[in-house]
Amino acid sequence: MNKDQVKGKAKEVAGKVQKNVGDVVGSSEQQLKGMKNQAEGNIQQKAGDVKEAAKTNRGNR
Repeated sequence: MNKDQVKGKAKEVAGKVQKNVGDVVGSSEQQLKGMKNQAEGNIQQKAGDVKEAAKTNRGNR
């Protein structure tokens, strides 16, 4: 697991919490920010997955 995967997961989880808080307090702004952070975290995780796969493939040659 690399830093992008870890940071991405953390950002995704924080975004879920932020969105849920926005749901509870009725803040569409917080909901949107949370959804944005979730998406950014997911993208960062995927980038980390690609890096990890590339590293693994280099080791198999």
